[in-house]
Amino acid sequence: MVMGKALHLGVDLVLVTTALAGIHRATGYKLNTAQLTDSKTIDGVLEKYLQVGETALDYATSQMRAFP
Repeated sequence: MVMGKALHLGVDLVLVTTALAGIHRATGYKLNTAQLTDSKTIDGVLEKYLQVGETALDYATSQMRAFP
């Protein structure tokens, strides 16, 4: 039960960051993580989180091109 909820939360987090990556590519708007917090540690974690979305979007795009 707990593993199912954790998996669901993980997938939801990846979907959110992938949507943010799509917005970034389509409009050029990028979330300013430095404005959200003063902590360099949290800023680094947020940047890595956003990078997961970029990677997921790259993978999804390459799969769509390979298998139309």
